[in-house]
Amino acid sequence: MAIEMIEGSFVALITPFNRDGSVDFEGFRTLLDFQEKNGTAAVLIIGSTGEVSMLSPEERRRIITETARMKTGAMKFFYGCTGNNTAGTIEYVEYAGKEGADGAIIAVPAYICPPEDDAVNYVLEVCDASTIPVGFYNNPPRVKTDISPEGVLRMAEHPNMVLVKEATSRVGQIAKLCAAKPDMGIMCCDSPNLGLTISVMALGGQGTANMTGNILPRELATISKPWRDFNDAMNCRAAWLKNLPMLHYTYSEINPVALKSVMRAVGLPAGDLRRPLTLLEGPRLQEGLDIIRDLGVAEAYGYKLPGAPRAAAE
Repeated sequence: MAIEMIEGSFVALITPFNRDGSVDFEGFRTLLDFQEKNGTAAVLIIGSTGEVSMLSPEERRRIITETARMKTGAMKFFYGCTGNNTAGTIEYVEYAGKEGADGAIIAVPAYICPPEDDAVNYVLEVCDASTIPVGFYNNPPRVKTDISPEGVLRMAEHPNMVLVKEATSRVGQIAKLCAAKPDMGIMCCDSPNLGLTISVMALGGQGTANMTGNILPRELATISKPWRDFNDAMNCRAAWLKNLPMLHYTYSEINPVALKSVMRAVGLPAGDLRRPLTLLEGPRLQEGLDIIRDLGVAEAYGYKLPGAPRAAAE
């Protein structure tokens, strides 16, 4: 297959829900159009930010089918395809490929905690079976298994491997990957607590796979633009420092609690969270709204800023 390098802002999209708890497909359409119009290069649908672990297999398949029909070609659509085991992951990847996905993102299956060699072989087996590009999410805080640079570079040798998203806090890991110049994209999440974003971009990474772009897409597109000259570097630094309060806020709770709470409050289609997670209320929600007001982005995006905290805004 032809592998196209993903560069720029790769937004891990929320999953919007209706009042009755069902998936809001019109909400998906609105969010995808919003991302496309505001500089996002690719979206990850039904990743961890999309509450994938609380969706049924039937919901996951229907989301793939329905959203793939919304593609315009201006933005890449990747899907979170991690299953409970190798066979389950391959099944989701094959389904996404048949429905028209541009690619799949996989992680080590949760709770299993396999050793590194087993995890790398799992990824390679999925790549062997896939008809679409595959990206790997190295996310030890969620799945415990942590892949070394050497393990990631083994994955990169597979022709179907298109990118790695790092959620470690090791700049040294990023440096080893960038120095090796693998034939795949190198990205990180936008967590300010892990502190990898500026390092990834400075060392030659291709962008960020982020969740804050759900609410600040233009700003994350600036932060995630590969550095090709001095202006790219300075624009990235300025945008990172200016928007740091919102980056800290979106990561102040397990994702996507803070993000989805503030999105819903400003009028974006988001809906509730799947239980046992619950939306923020009162002062914690107001904190996020105050950050949006202080950043001065409400008018640019058409956000509603209620004068008082409200958790039930639609």
